[in-house]
Amino acid sequence: MNKFSLIAVVALALSLSACAGRSPQPVAVVQQKDTTMDCTAIQAEIQQNTAQAAELGKDKGGKVAQNVAAAAAGVFFPPLWFLMDFQGSADTEQKALDSRNQYLSTKALAVCKEQPLKTVRAE
Repeated sequence: MNKFSLIAVVALALSLSACAGRSPQPVAVVQQKDTTMDCTAIQAEIQQNTAQAAELGKDKGGKVAQNVAAAAAGVFFPPLWFLMDFQGSADTEQKALDSRNQYLSTKALAVCKEQPLKTVRAE
């Protein structure tokens, strides 16, 4: 393998590694809008966060399958190892959503004194 071919393979591998995963974008636990939220808005956001966490669980399963396939195929074509995703975006975002829901549940205890808070569980 000449020097140009080696440089081309390394450049290709580095460019492919950039496509392997996305950076995590966790939601902030405390947000500016929290001071104006009423009981209904808190319940709606908890339900929305729970649904989003369920979607992230599906994404996590897909990333695991992608990593397994890239690792197995990488035995025959090593540049595929650069396609593996080690960022754990789904885990980071799911933990942030759980923390946000815990905060909102605590806030709901104070705001929803007259209305009981509906219990929402992730499936």
